[in-house]
This record gives sequence, structure tokens and C-alpha cells, in this order.
Amino acid sequence: MAKKKIAEIVSEVLSPFLNENGYELFNVEFLKEGRDWFLRVYIEKTENGEYVSVGTDDCEAVSRFLSAELDRLDPIEQNYYLEVSSPGMDRPLLREKDFIRFGGEIVDVSLYKALDGRKTLSGTLVGRAGGCIIIKDEKGNEVKIPEEQVSKTRLAVVF
Repeated sequence: MAKKKIAEIVSEVLSPFLNENGYELFNVEFLKEGRDWFLRVYIEKTENGEYVSVGTDDCEAVSRFLSAELDRLDPIEQNYYLEVSSPGMDRPLLREKDFIRFGGEIVDVSLYKALDGRKTLSGTLVGRAGGCIIIKDEKGNEVKIPEEQVSKTRLAVVF
């Protein structure tokens, strides 16, 4: 079965459960790593409209529900490992709402090919507009990075 179709099935199966329990689906990946397949489901949690930390109990609850539903429906032909987790501190920014929510935060932007001699740029996220991701570098200069050159944008982990 196609990877995209599996992500759609997982989203469809999980949506009612997630909505009822204050969770939100962040992303679904179905990947082959070596000889093994992994179905990775990333969730977020909200309380009173605010995002809160996702704990192991949350991941376990979603995993148990999804595992039972996938066993019942049996939509995936190959054997796989199911993993449920939060997007993490260094979460990727995938959706438009992620770029809005994390405006003003420090991000790392990885590029497919070097721009001004660098394949990774860091700065404060301004936003996304006109097909570009916009950051402010350490000198306060606004840098516009064409989205087609971006392989990944992640929140930077700053200690």
C-alpha cells in the first residue's frame, strides 16, 4: 500500500479519538529503515486551547487505540513497528500554522544546496511569505530563503 494512503488511513482512524481526548495529529510517517518498516505517529496535546507537553501516558493511550484499530482494519500488508511520540523540542515546522505559532523562535533551516557557502542557516523565524521562509540572522538582517531550496526547518534547541 502506498505510504501516502497509509498516512491518510491513520489520520482518518485517529481523528475522532484525538479530538475527544484533546490531542492533535502533527504528522504520520511510514518509512523503511534497513529491513524494517516503521509507522511513526506524532501527536500534540491541548488543554483549554493551549499546547501542553505530551507525556508517555499520552503516547501509550494513542498507541493502544491505534494499534487495536489497525489490527481490526488490517490496512498494512507488511510487518511494521508502531511508534507514537511528540514532535520533540527540535520539532520540524511542516504546516503553515507551525510557522505562525513559532514566529519569533530560533530555527535551523537545512538546505538542499549551499546558499552563500552554507547548507544550514540559523536565525529568528519571521515567517513564511511569497514562497520563502524568512529569518533574521544574528546581525538582525532579514534573510529570505526560497522554499524549494529548503530540505527542513526545525526549532533550534538552545540551552
